[in-house]
Amino acid sequence: MPHTLQKSIEQQRARLIDLLGKALKQYAIIVQPLLQDRSLLDEQLRLIFKQIDHCKYLYVLDTQGVQLSSTVNRYGLELADYQRNRSTRPYLQHIGDDRIDFNLSAAYISRNKKRPSLTAIQTIRDQQGQRLGFLGVDYDLRELPHSEMIYEEPSKWRQIKGDPAIRQGLFAQERSESLMDKQIDHVLSVHEALVVDQGVHHFQIHFSASRSTIWHIDDPYVYRILTMEELADTNICLAYPRRPYFERAIVPSQQIKQILWQFKALRFADEVIYLRTASLNIVNGKVGLNFSCDGTHYLSYDEFLSKGLAFWLGGATHDASTTNTATLPLDTTQLDQLIDSLATQGCMAVNQLLTRLEQHEIPSALQAHTKAERDYIYQELKSVMQVYETGTCGL
Repeated sequence: MPHTLQKSIEQQRARLIDLLGKALKQYAIIVQPLLQDRSLLDEQLRLIFKQIDHCKYLYVLDTQGVQLSSTVNRYGLELADYQRNRSTRPYLQHIGDDRIDFNLSAAYISRNKKRPSLTAIQTIRDQQGQRLGFLGVDYDLRELPHSEMIYEEPSKWRQIKGDPAIRQGLFAQERSESLMDKQIDHVLSVHEALVVDQGVHHFQIHFSASRSTIWHIDDPYVYRILTMEELADTNICLAYPRRPYFERAIVPSQQIKQILWQFKALRFADEVIYLRTASLNIVNGKVGLNFSCDGTHYLSYDEFLSKGLAFWLGGATHDASTTNTATLPLDTTQLDQLIDSLATQGCMAVNQLLTRLEQHEIPSALQAHTKAERDYIYQELKSVMQVYETGTCGL
């Protein structure tokens, strides 16, 4: 079962309830006969305080939430807290329910120290079960024991709305060409190299602001800001040591380019609703997208790649196969090698291949290639065939 944020909180609260609940019940029995004698009550609380691990403050309240004792802390007694009314504090919101004997509050910010805190409240009863008051124990969250297990970020798609003022004025704006927009192909190629070969495991590209923020596996606690001037210089790759593709990455290295070019497609697909900022973490596989409407999305890289542009821009279909998806740059070096190989098969074989392509058939030799790649091969082979005089090479 995924260790979610809510699950982590629930498990930690269960540990604390088990740790605190039994002990406070015994202490409530001890102080019950002393409720009418403040001096004896204060002295007994000082003894109890020494026995409660991680305790910040200790006090006794009447049934209305008014303090019957001083507040005990590690330095002694706070006498001025006698008769302090705590009834409105978040940890006493249950006092109207006489059935509750023990309650551990939700975390809250303390009034005096402004620290995240918890309060345990144990009901004090007489021998007949009548409620006489409450024993309260305050804890500083920093001092409580923890399971040391960090929750896992949820894998499901998360959408977060932004500034409503930006959304209201959305259609009164349009994309302004940034410095990064003018050199977008170069910038994306630099990011691909930094991730695949230079040890960057997380990046955030600010298209509108023409800068990027990166995190490197050798120094993961520090981020580095790259300006457009730095990104425009391919020599930037020399500033980072060559590293094998990060072993903790769950994003296949071959798909980094596809993700980056999908970012480009979302940047230029529409002049009103366009991508402002995009991020990728190859370790947890999360893509982050922030659009001109100030809406932000977090989703897995494979789900991101499965969506076409129409999905993001309000299209009727969510199927990437029927939408305008990003077009990757062609690797013409490999395609040119294939074209040379096909040309050596002779003009008749080439003409047959061209004819099949013109009839919208896909020859077996080109089955693994995209339409853009087949179009490039067709145009190049067509140019090659123009060197032959008409009629010298027929079908």
